[in-house]
Amino acid sequence: MAAKVTIFFSDIVGFTSISASCAPLQVVEMLNNLYMCFDTRIDSYNVYKVETIGDAYMVVSGLPERNGDRHADEIAKMALDLVAAVRQVSIPHMPNERLQLRAGIHTDFHCIPQGFYELPNLSSLLLIQNSEL
Repeated sequence: MAAKVTIFFSDIVGFTSISASCAPLQVVEMLNNLYMCFDTRIDSYNVYKVETIGDAYMVVSGLPERNGDRHADEIAKMALDLVAAVRQVSIPHMPNERLQLRAGIHTDFHCIPQGFYELPNLSSLLLIQNSEL
């Protein structure tokens, strides 16, 4: 059955340069702090965190719990919150610099078969369907 959903994709501007200029544990610490901040904030919205890969963060609204026409509004409000929140996360070896978030939002109909609500199935299916756009 087709469900209308909104997907949020984000990454860190300049992440490759930032991570190349610090120790691996500093990268892990920075990403851990960032994702703890994000995970805490998204609890306030009707969204589902699909996946994090490196500096990429993917969230969907409208799945696995359908929420009518609220999916775009929930993602948009959450996105603004995360863009503001990322400024609070410091870069361990660059204490005077702040992270910047690049974000994208897409709304579309998705046919998600029963049983695909668990990772990696849901994230794979959403990425495949969006790559066809």
